[in-house]
Amino acid sequence: MKVLMLGDIYGKTGREAIVSLLPKLKEIYQPDWIIANGENATAGNGLSAKHAKVIKESGIDVITSGNHIFARADWPDVLSSHEYILRPHNMAPDDDAGSGCRIFTKKDKGSIAVINLAGRVFMETCRCPFETFDRLYKTLPSDIPLFVDFHGEATSEKLAFFWHVNGRASVAYGTHTHVQTSDNRILPNGGTGILTDLGMTGAINGIIGVDKNTVVGRFLTGYSEKFLCAQAPGKIEGLFAELDGKFPKKLELVRYPQNI
Repeated sequence: MKVLMLGDIYGKTGREAIVSLLPKLKEIYQPDWIIANGENATAGNGLSAKHAKVIKESGIDVITSGNHIFARADWPDVLSSHEYILRPHNMAPDDDAGSGCRIFTKKDKGSIAVINLAGRVFMETCRCPFETFDRLYKTLPSDIPLFVDFHGEATSEKLAFFWHVNGRASVAYGTHTHVQTSDNRILPNGGTGILTDLGMTGAINGIIGVDKNTVVGRFLTGYSEKFLCAQAPGKIEGLFAELDGKFPKKLELVRYPQNI
């Protein structure tokens, strides 16, 4: 099985990068499944039903998210009516709209499970992601590949979580910081593939997706105008995994820019 995992899609530039670049990435990697984080896809803050449709029709199978999925008033409707969109399971009650744990099945491609969790260090208050994973894992078949999007700030928390799920998750990766790390590897004594952060699908010349002049001005003055999405050119960043059974035999960083 081949799986492509893409970093946070930020605003219009990120959406346009998906539409324009994903066909080429599909040619290169021939993925059976594509998972992307979409919590910043609508104006950098949340995900609308309209933009979820654009992302899905571009070829994304599963959209994970993070703390910003709750920024829009329509988030319960979006999550309730689109089962391919996940929310961090530990950021809302289990019986609230949406879920952070689902099994997806595709004809001739088999099944995968995806869990979406949020960290607690430097993040909004939420339930323990370690305990939540343990509880959700017990509900899943142990023989199908499991991919975990851990949406958090602290690299130490992410790495601790990766070791915690080693041998259970097929691939566990971080999102949220929008800066791709280079620590992709397969953990010993378990075989889980990891990456601290996938990076970002968005503007190359912005600052984590935002117009650079706005962000620089905020550091200089202590305040700023409304954050605006940085303009094209864009890029796609992420991780490619090729599995042998449940666990990866190959992990490759993905960084694909539009023409500059």
